[in-house]
Amino acid sequence: MIKSMKSLTRQIKAIIDKDLPLITNLSNVSALLNTLEDINWCGFYLTNKDYLYLGPFQGEVACTIIPFDKGVCGYTYQKKETVIVPNVNEFKGHIACSSKSKSEIVTPIIVNNEVKALIDIDAPILDRFHAEDKELLEEIAEVLKELFYE
Repeated sequence: MIKSMKSLTRQIKAIIDKDLPLITNLSNVSALLNTLEDINWCGFYLTNKDYLYLGPFQGEVACTIIPFDKGVCGYTYQKKETVIVPNVNEFKGHIACSSKSKSEIVTPIIVNNEVKALIDIDAPILDRFHAEDKELLEEIAEVLKELFYE
């Protein structure tokens, strides 16, 4: 985990700017998320009316489109809550964008009860993500909600 959760959240609050395009803000946030220890991919999936599509990220090439009913991201979209997967090989329907990823955490960004985006982080080790990671990402999702208001 980064030096402190509060430090990362403070940094994100300092760099986001509602007057800048969403992609610009999420690009910088993905760069900050990439400072987390023991991860190999982090980024965002954004929603449209039919599917999730790849947004700003750090890491290897990723899946570009994910149906709402597929993989960890689709499952998170449907549940509207953070999902931690200790071993992605044991998750039914997991979409393997990278064979290096062993565990995953996905947190929705919800505005007016509608999922607008997902924060997705993968790790090259099993059981990487725990309650403190969930708390951190949910706090970040709350901060990022302001970027999705029209």
